[in-house]
Amino acid sequence: MPRYRAFTLIELLVVIAIIAILAGLLFPVFLQARGKARQIVCTSNLHQIGLSISMYAQDYDSLYPWAVDPADRHTPQIWNQFPAFEAQIPYIPLIQNTLQPYIKNMQIFDCPSDTGFQQEDFTGLYIDPLGKPANAEPSSFKKFGTSYYYRTEIAMRHAGDATFQTPSQLNVLFDGSGDWHGSIFPKVWRYNTLFGDGHVKNLTFDQLNNYWAMPL
Repeated sequence: MPRYRAFTLIELLVVIAIIAILAGLLFPVFLQARGKARQIVCTSNLHQIGLSISMYAQDYDSLYPWAVDPADRHTPQIWNQFPAFEAQIPYIPLIQNTLQPYIKNMQIFDCPSDTGFQQEDFTGLYIDPLGKPANAEPSSFKKFGTSYYYRTEIAMRHAGDATFQTPSQLNVLFDGSGDWHGSIFPKVWRYNTLFGDGHVKNLTFDQLNNYWAMPL
């Protein structure tokens, strides 16, 4: 009878170990490539939204959108120092609704990496529409209609192209949460950010925080 040589247990374990090592090396590369692709889509979204903001400004004496974002709507206490504006927030439209006439597809407000969040990154507050702890899950877009949040100070001050001091350093719109494009650690969170001159840049938490501090 002919004898057939089979793999030994040790040989099989060696092959499995090699496959596991290769998978371990390739998986992070795959995740990085997928994350980069999503970031590119997100950047394209913000570019298109920037164009819609420019069209809005052309119709409204160069002023930027009179609008708020979900953080303003559901945690209005962040505007306690400006009570007159805070009182108007329930009646001011959300940014995506204000820009809707200038946008063909509202899906551009959906970041492909949007996994929602439980607390706002820069205030630590819960999105709280019902008087009890809530969140922006399963995604901010699915819950509120936008993954991107507005520097609402622009609306509060009735600002626009004619009044901006340094448009290239003015954060206008950005990811609602930094860990969508970063890691679990706050200091390395990343935010795709639209600036007043129309360019989009990916920023760290600290970098975006610095732009928040810059005057209009």
